[in-house]
Amino acid sequence: MTGQVIDLGKDFGKKERTLTTIILGIVLFGFLTFQMYHIVPPGHRGISITLGKVNPTELPEGIGFKWPFIQRILDFPIMQLKADGKAPTFSSDLQNISFSFSVMYRVPASQVVKLFQQYRGEPYSTLIEPRVQETLKQVTATARAEDLVKNRERVKDEALVKLRQAVGDVLQIVDLSLTNIDLSDQLEQAIEQKVVREQEALAKSFELEKERKQGEITVVRAEAEAKSVSIKGEAIKHSPEVIQLEIAQRWDGKTPLSVSVANGSGTNILLPLK
Repeated sequence: MTGQVIDLGKDFGKKERTLTTIILGIVLFGFLTFQMYHIVPPGHRGISITLGKVNPTELPEGIGFKWPFIQRILDFPIMQLKADGKAPTFSSDLQNISFSFSVMYRVPASQVVKLFQQYRGEPYSTLIEPRVQETLKQVTATARAEDLVKNRERVKDEALVKLRQAVGDVLQIVDLSLTNIDLSDQLEQAIEQKVVREQEALAKSFELEKERKQGEITVVRAEAEAKSVSIKGEAIKHSPEVIQLEIAQRWDGKTPLSVSVANGSGTNILLPLK
């Protein structure tokens, strides 16, 4: 009886070790299988590194094979990204101006591996942000503070052109927006006062122009009236019957109560009629 019990214990121990081995094998196989594949998410490209060597060709979106333990794949975004920042600058008249800006940029798929190999860190902080600071300083240094405030769109266009030239084809600069311009309190007050004075001058100029136009209209009317009187005088002088025609046109059909008679001395006498 004792020998038979010992044999059953040995069989149970063997089965337990076998089951444990099978479970470990399944787990190891699953782990190795998981390590053999990598999924590149949408809007990204994969960078394959094998024993420290970078594959010169980027991997497309989707699932791909990789060697476990000796190869790793990094996901690099290529969709359009946005970053905000501030750039303190000086105008040509040495006024302190601070620009708040937003940059929209994209990493070209063909430049993913080059960026990873040649530039360390995040593309915006290493390539774009320093160049935005530099280009805005260059643009603002050539204009007065007041002109920069009035021509924000021109500043933005010039800075965008310079920024694209500075970055090159490594990154695609989609757009640059100047979201705000901060001025000193003294400069803001000076600009506001100047705008008020300009508006007052425009109002006075408008009133003067209005009065000038009104004077021209008065002169034209006076000249027209004088010309009309002159024409009527000439007509009466050459055709006395015009007066008789005027009287006939204005007569209301009633008998007059008086009549004007010449007395021979050049004057007329008004006689009543019975």
